[in-house]
Amino acid sequence: MPDRNIEFGRYGARGIKGHEAVARQLDALANFVATPVTARRGLLARLHYLTRTPHARQAAREAGLTVTDRTLRAWLDGRRSPSRQNLERIETAYRAVRRHNVARYLLARLNRAGRGTRVEFHPLDQSQVLGPRQRAVSFRTLNVRHWDRIVQAWADDDMTALDDAWINDAVVDLGSEWGQYEYVTNIGFAA
Repeated sequence: MPDRNIEFGRYGARGIKGHEAVARQLDALANFVATPVTARRGLLARLHYLTRTPHARQAAREAGLTVTDRTLRAWLDGRRSPSRQNLERIETAYRAVRRHNVARYLLARLNRAGRGTRVEFHPLDQSQVLGPRQRAVSFRTLNVRHWDRIVQAWADDDMTALDDAWINDAVVDLGSEWGQYEYVTNIGFAA
């Protein structure tokens, strides 16, 4: 098992782990609020999202936002501003709640009733590696049909489970050279 390039980058190769690229792509599909939480508009958007329904409030509490309703109203009215720690908690809770809310939709969108989604593997950057040490790695595509474990690990923000799911459910289908795609410059999929 190639698992795993212990000394990745030793000779100058550059890239990121494949599961990190997948997490970035799923984050882009989730359409998080673009305005930062430090801006008033971004803070209000996140607080409205987290307080709109009782289910959202409960999910926000489970994600770590444990302030009183009175404090939330003061933040929404602009009478008080959250501390830096609370801004981080708001951002973390917002991302966790948004991921769980969007996961079912993304799963249906990626699985496409069993047809799957085409994934593009952009190989790692070897421009800084000396010629004799370069690998012959090329652009590859693959149709991934089972996204259940991948999306669930992403929704739970569990990078270890996402790595295992990505390797075992998708990358091994590349055949005997799947280890060459453990690190990539980008993963793209048309979902």
